Amino acid sequence: MTHAPAAAGDARDHALPPARDGAIRLLLVEDDDGDALLVREHLDDAGLVVDLTWVRSLDEALERLDVDCVLLDLGLPDAMGIGALERLLDAGAPAVVVLTGLADADAGIQAVAAGAQDYLVKGEVDGGLLGRSVRYAVQRRRLEATDRELYRSLVRAEETTRLERALLPTPAVRDGGLEVLVGYRAGREGLLGGDFYDVVERADGTVLALVGDVCGHGPDEAALGATLRTAWRTLVLAGVPVQDILGLLERVLAFERARPEVFTTATMLVVAPDRTSADLYQAGHPAPILLGPPSTLLPTQRRGRALGIPVSGGWEPERLELGSSWRVLLYTDGLLEATVRGGPERLGKAGLLAVVDDALAAELARAGGGLDDEGPGGVVARVLHAVRELHGGDLVDDAAAVLLGWGA
Repeated sequence: MTHAPAAAGDARDHALPPARDGAIRLLLVEDDDGDALLVREHLDDAGLVVDLTWVRSLDEALERLDVDCVLLDLGLPDAMGIGALERLLDAGAPAVVVLTGLADADAGIQAVAAGAQDYLVKGEVDGGLLGRSVRYAVQRRRLEATDRELYRSLVRAEETTRLERALLPTPAVRDGGLEVLVGYRAGREGLLGGDFYDVVERADGTVLALVGDVCGHGPDEAALGATLRTAWRTLVLAGVPVQDILGLLERVLAFERARPEVFTTATMLVVAPDRTSADLYQAGHPAPILLGPPSTLLPTQRRGRALGIPVSGGWEPERLELGSSWRVLLYTDGLLEATVRGGPERLGKAGLLAVVDDALAAELARAGGGLDDEGPGGVVARVLHAVRELHGGDLVDDAAAVLLGWGA
């Protein structure tokens, strides 16, 4: 099927016709009528099934590059030589086979080096040679595209792994008597978001735990979350006074965020060396849960603003007298925002408390039955799994959780 070139000033639609099943969409860029006719005859002789569009100039060709292969003459009214090929490739052309009357070996080498799949001389071409050249060019181009996509996938996987290490670190706690469980579930797209956590023990035995959530979704938010998590661990290990950490973390946020409206919520728990008390710092974040049963929300009377919000006020600690046996769960709002059984109802605080108590009951039943531990994550993993089951699949938002416990 051959389409005549548009005449000067022709206002017809430049969209290419749809290809027939199995046909190669071929664009011929040739200003000579006789040569164009000869190309069509060669394609017929080759038995190649093509949908052929013919244009006379490079400018016309640049508007019609949604094809599988381009046959390009290097002597056109508006472009000559390798420059014509380079313009075509720069515009995003697919496989290009140069078909020219210039029997110049050096020109052929230059054309292939510039990105052409093949270089054919018109007077030396027959149907078989042209057909093979087009088929091979299309196949090589497809393989190149597959290789590029595979490479991109590998790069994305490596980037995700680096983000995972930055967002989801191994807790740095030496005290074997302190229970530390962590968990994370990516949102619906399966990609890391801006939720992050960390747990670090200082030299004096104080243990600090952090859970945070950068507003928004996407790679910028994930990168910012990784930066904030790393900055927090650095501040903790450097011995910065606890009351200064969130303020300094906010300064890092202000410098690193992509847009001034981006903010971060966070909860920081500072457990005393004797493990009987803790200070709770809340920066616009959901209240942690004191595990029961019955489980309850920890007090929020001293709840401060989110990091990055331009209003007055700082972060004052809420002193918690925990006693000799306790467990505290910190989490991000991806758990609260999960819907229930596909309906509009959100799980919310009451629903999450019920899920936590169910997980504790299951843990007790396993212990009573002499069963082995649930494995990595324990209660945290059970809570995350139960919320996902109630939601009916992957959560819309990311969800991170950290459990600290003592004497339980």
